[in-house]
Amino acid sequence: MKKNLVILGATGSIGQQTLDVVTRVLAADFRIYGLSAHNQGDQLAKQIGKYRPVKAVVTNNQQYQGVLAATTGWEGTLLSGPDGLLELVTDPAVDVVVSAVVGAAGIRPTLAALQAGKKVALANKESLVAAGELIMAELKKGSSARLIPVDSEHSAIFQCLQAIAEPDLKQIHLTASGGPFFRQTVEEMAAVTPEAALAHPTWRMGGKITIDSATLMNKGLEVIEAHWLFGLPYDRIKVVIHPQSIIHSLIELVDGSLLAQLGPADMRLPIQYALTFPERRENPFSRIDLYQLSDLQFYPPDFKRFPCLELAYAAGKTGGALPTVLNAANEEAVYAFLAGRIGFLAIPRLIERVMDAYEKGSNQRLDLDTILAVDAWARRITRQLISEESIE
Repeated sequence: MKKNLVILGATGSIGQQTLDVVTRVLAADFRIYGLSAHNQGDQLAKQIGKYRPVKAVVTNNQQYQGVLAATTGWEGTLLSGPDGLLELVTDPAVDVVVSAVVGAAGIRPTLAALQAGKKVALANKESLVAAGELIMAELKKGSSARLIPVDSEHSAIFQCLQAIAEPDLKQIHLTASGGPFFRQTVEEMAAVTPEAALAHPTWRMGGKITIDSATLMNKGLEVIEAHWLFGLPYDRIKVVIHPQSIIHSLIELVDGSLLAQLGPADMRLPIQYALTFPERRENPFSRIDLYQLSDLQFYPPDFKRFPCLELAYAAGKTGGALPTVLNAANEEAVYAFLAGRIGFLAIPRLIERVMDAYEKGSNQRLDLDTILAVDAWARRITRQLISEESIE
C-alpha cells in the first residue's frame, strides 16, 4: 500500500529533487498527497497539474487566486497561508512529511507534523536550530513520530551511527566544502557580490542556503542541528573543510577509528534514504568512481575569516533562545545582501550586534510562542540595523 507523502517547499531545490526521487525510484511506494509553495505560485500550479495531489497550499495569500485560476479542473483542495500548512501536515491520511520550507517558516509545520505522529524527513534545519528543545521533547513522548535528517552531513552521520553503540562514539566531524571564498582574504571578501556568492563550487542549492554556505553559517546551523539530533555536546561536534564534497561527514570512535559516508554531491541520495529508511533502494543516480578520486583534502575552519561559524557555536553553547536570535538575524541579513542592500561582510557583523542586543540572562520559558516572539524581535532589530547599514 502506498504511503501518502507531503512535500513542504515543493518548488524549491529539495522539493523538486524529492519529486524526482519519487517519480523515478519510489513511485510504487509513495503517492504525492500534498504540495506547498510560497512565492512560486506559477510553478506550484504546474506541479499540481502534473502530480494531481489531494491537497496543496500556497502560503503567500496574494498568490492564492492566481494558483486557483491556473488549476481549474483539478479536483483537489487548495489551502492558503501558514494555517493551510498546519491543516495539510496534520491530515490523518498523511504518512510522511518532507519539511523543506526555507527558514523559520518551517518551525510550526514541522512541530505540528511530529505532534500528529508523522514521519518527518527534515531538510529545514532552522526548525532544530530555533526550536530543537521543543522538537526533541516531542520525539521523546513515545508517539509514532519519527525524524530523519535530509541534510547530506546529518544523513551521513545518521547512517554511520546505525551500527555503533553509544559508548563507542568519541565525536563527529561535519564536513564543509568551504564555499566559493575558502581561499580568499577578508579584504577580497569585502568586494564579494551576490552573483559571486551564489556560484557554489560543488552543490546546486537555493539562494539562501548557498549564501549561508559562503559565510559558513550553514555549517554553524548544522552544528546546532547535530547537537539536537545526536545528543552531543558542542565540544564533540567538529567542523572540517573538505572542498571535494565527497566525504559527507565522519564519526570518530573511542579507539581512533573513523567511519565516513561517501557519495557524489547529489541531494537525491540522502532524500531517498530518508524516505525509505531503514531500507535502501536501487536508483539510476550518479555513482562515485573510486579510481577517479585522486585527491581528498581536509583543512581546519578559519573562524577569523568566517566568523558566522564561531557565532553559531557561541549561540548553541549559550542555548536558550539565542540560537533563535542567530537564525532570525542571519535570514534577514542574507536576504538584504541578496537584494544588494548590504555587503557580504556585513552579514556576520549584523548577526553579532543582534546577539549582543538580546538579553541572554532572561530566563524565558521556551515554548513555541516565546520562540516565535524572539524570532520576530530579532528580525525587527536586524531590519533596523540594516537600514542604518544601508544609509552608511
